Amino acid sequence: MTLHDALAACPLIAILRGVREDEILDVAAILYDAGFRAIEVPLNSPDPFASIERLAGAYGDKAAIGAGTVTELADCQRLADAGGRLMVAPNYAADVVEEAQRLGLATLPGVATPSEAFAALRQGVDGLKLFPADTIGMGALKAWRSVMPKDALLLPVGGVDAASIAGWRKAGADGFGIGGALYRPGIDPDTLAGTAKEFVAAAKAAFPRD
Repeated sequence: MTLHDALAACPLIAILRGVREDEILDVAAILYDAGFRAIEVPLNSPDPFASIERLAGAYGDKAAIGAGTVTELADCQRLADAGGRLMVAPNYAADVVEEAQRLGLATLPGVATPSEAFAALRQGVDGLKLFPADTIGMGALKAWRSVMPKDALLLPVGGVDAASIAGWRKAGADGFGIGGALYRPGIDPDTLAGTAKEFVAAAKAAFPRD
């Protein structure tokens, strides 16, 4: 599944920082059942490419699977080899984006200024990760939206919770990356399921479908 198809189905990317390979499919099943259709495994998690490979094998045709915290060129190739199709970064590095694009990966670099955002858009990225969103703020997003291309995909990440989704959407967000407010290593499965459903319900309310 492509990034755009995944976000059209549910405008949330689950960020599973710290997830282990032996639990990744159980965690993914909970998130998928709740409605999530995009999952990233940050590369500072234990054995992340093994987790991505298992995810891609089980969910690659029905969810967007990728890596987060991608900052090195070589990691793009490892991501592609593992079957991931989404490259998410905390920063905008033109060479990393170029390598990801060469490999056919969807690109979602992190930006914190209009200059970074426009440079990334000029390079043809699939979307922009506004990071850290809680520092950038809804007011800044509203201003960005007024000057950026209408089809630019803007996803706040960092400090977003279910209660703030409606406000971010009103400011111009197209979706969100959800990390610590959703998943933490060792989280109880029932707690994860309840939190995931809460986020999906908030997203559906903020992005009503015709």
